[in-house]
Amino acid sequence: MPAVRRPYVVLFDVNETLTDMAPLAARLERVGVPGHLLTAWFAGVLRDGVALTLAGGHASFAAVAGEGLRALAAAEEGAGDPEQAAAYVLAGLPELPLHPDVPRGVRALHAAGYRLATLTNGSADTTRAVLDRAGLADCFTTHLDVAGPGRWKPAREAYAYALDTVGVAADEALLVSVHPWDVDGAGRAGLTTAWLRRTSHPYPSVARPADLTATSLPDLAARLGAE
Repeated sequence: MPAVRRPYVVLFDVNETLTDMAPLAARLERVGVPGHLLTAWFAGVLRDGVALTLAGGHASFAAVAGEGLRALAAAEEGAGDPEQAAAYVLAGLPELPLHPDVPRGVRALHAAGYRLATLTNGSADTTRAVLDRAGLADCFTTHLDVAGPGRWKPAREAYAYALDTVGVAADEALLVSVHPWDVDGAGRAGLTTAWLRRTSHPYPSVARPADLTATSLPDLAARLGAE
């Protein structure tokens, strides 16, 4: 890692970084909501959760996500009962698959001696269920969410909470995320950052640059000397 310290802890974002959320589109379709609205729904969840944080409020990911799903179902003629629709789609979160590159990259980093943890705006229990099902439970020290600090990422307090929980200084941790806003927030909080580029979209010029850019977790592991 040129020009930055080797981290002791690799801290992963979860939704879209580790998990593939595409299967939720099929759940939307089954409750009468067009599957192509998945991207807009998830963006709305992040928008509303972060907006609450900025305003000094807080709600769980499930609460914010459920509100968005109920609104989508209510707006679609012929869709199912909004409450049942939201519950059905949210029930798919613990069943999401990992992106195909994740197991190899996680195991390589773990074998190289890095401590691995997760920090999500979602649920730590959901993260645990997904990673346990994938056989990666032994690779992670802990799974964290923003219920503890009561502040959604990219608020500085969310990263500070994670650092305090795992017991390292900011410059001893690397935040890995597919989301530029997450990379930006972690960098401003003093963490080393890695942008996982899963699409062809460019990194926004208005955001704080990532210290590292990787196209997959094995690619990141190689850049960290773990492959």
